[in-house]
Parts: sequence; structure tokens; C-alpha cells
Amino acid sequence: MTTGKDRQKQLAREHYERQTQRRAERQARQKRVAIIGTSLGVLVVVGGIFAAVALVGGGDSKTEAATTPSASAPPSEGPSPKPYDAATGTCDYVADSSGGPAKNVGMPPAKADTSLETMTLQTNHGDIVIDLATDKAPCTANSFAFLAKQKYFDGSKCHRMGEASFPMIQCGDPLAKADGKSATDGQGGPGYRFTDENLTGAQYKRGVAAMANSGPGTNGSQFFIIFGDLQLPPNYTPFGTVTKGLDILDDVSKKGVLPGGMGDGTGAPKDPVEIKHVTISGKS
Repeated sequence: MTTGKDRQKQLAREHYERQTQRRAERQARQKRVAIIGTSLGVLVVVGGIFAAVALVGGGDSKTEAATTPSASAPPSEGPSPKPYDAATGTCDYVADSSGGPAKNVGMPPAKADTSLETMTLQTNHGDIVIDLATDKAPCTANSFAFLAKQKYFDGSKCHRMGEASFPMIQCGDPLAKADGKSATDGQGGPGYRFTDENLTGAQYKRGVAAMANSGPGTNGSQFFIIFGDLQLPPNYTPFGTVTKGLDILDDVSKKGVLPGGMGDGTGAPKDPVEIKHVTISGKS
């Protein structure tokens, strides 16, 4: 027979277990967005898209400031997306259960369109054209084609940029205000996620377009374009190369960024970059 004292002990134990579980979940989320280890040192990511870190080169006593592109939503607790299945030509897109804000437009078709060649970002400064590496990143290209068809990016603003010391601009959050004041900029996504691609030997040189993420298998809609050369670990899917429009980013960068960033010299560009429309073209 269960006594009142036993019942009190059971309730106390259950309360303690719930507290412990919530504490562990908070710690996991904090660790997830706070520290990402690399072979070069430690990348510290503080909730935003980029965060200043110290990368200590092997045997070099000098410390070099750097940043890392990252979507700032908490990690998802759902199933991990599977890699591209070359035998069937299919991708695995899974629901994003991170709880981050989303502009839901549905899920891309599993069957990848491998005929995709070019992505054009029509911006308020002119066109930025990207040659897609569809053969190496088919699921990424397929996702962009789907989102473009849904007009997902129309009217969105590129919410974070580095200046000469960190020549990169990040876009793809359709909910970002990009005014230097919104704490949620960089958290928006499409409500789904997919696997990393094309990481072997990845280099982040001028003109490379790559996916931002908040950890392995968390690609959504955010991406960044490099208009200089960056030393980053191979964690971000390179999906294409800019063939037109880098001069636009050079000019915007020279005008600086708004205050209110993460204290790492990055922020919303003073001269806003708005994506008016995205088109994807393929083989005829």
C-alpha cells in the first residue's frame, strides 16, 4: 500500500527529475550555440549569425580574430536528415523541431532536380548571379529552387555583414528586419532542414556561396556569400560560385555596418541589401 509519505517522496522525485531534465536541455542548447570545437582552436558562437573567436594557429603565438557563419536557432531534436541518395536521386528533408521562427511554405520535393545551373538574386543594388554546384550539392540546389518558386526570399533583407576584416554577407532569413535592433534576426528558417553536402576539401574563397547552419544537418534557408577570402572549417555547404555582382557587395561593405551586432565587427549593412526576387534556371 502506498502511504502519504511515499506519495510525497514520489512527487518530490518526479519534480526533481523534471527540473534536472529542463536544466540539461537548457545546458545543451547553451552549449550548442556557445561552443563549437575545431582543430584550430575553439569557435565561440554567441546566438547570432557570426561571433568573434580566437583561432590559434599551430605553433604560432599570435592570436587571429575570426568569425563563423551560423544560423542562431537552437538545435533540433528531431531525426537527422539523411544524405542524398544517388541511386534514387532523392533528398531527405525533415521538419525542423528547434522551435525557431519559420516562414512555412511546405517541403521541397524529395526527387532532386539535377538540371539546375544558375541562381539569380535580384536585389535593390542589381543582380547577383551564382553558378550552382548542383552535381556536388543537389539537395541544397533543389531546396533553393523550391523556395524560389514559393517566392520565399522575396522582400527579405540580408541581415549581417562583415567589413574588410570579415568579407561576408549573410542572407536568407525572411523574417529579419536588418535594422541593427532586432534580436531575432538570423533565427528565421523554412520549417525544414537537410543534410550537409560538398564539405570534402571545402574552401571559402572570394565568390563562394555557402550555407549557414547551427550545426551538422541543420541547413535551412540561410546562406552567405564571401567577397574576400576566409579561413573557416569545412562545416558549411559550398553550393555555388558568384559570377556576377561581387562588386555590389564590395561597395556595400565599404559603407559599413549598423551598431547593435554581436560585438564582433559585424552587423546589418548600413546600405541595406534587399532580395526582391530569386530565379533558378536550368538546362533547357
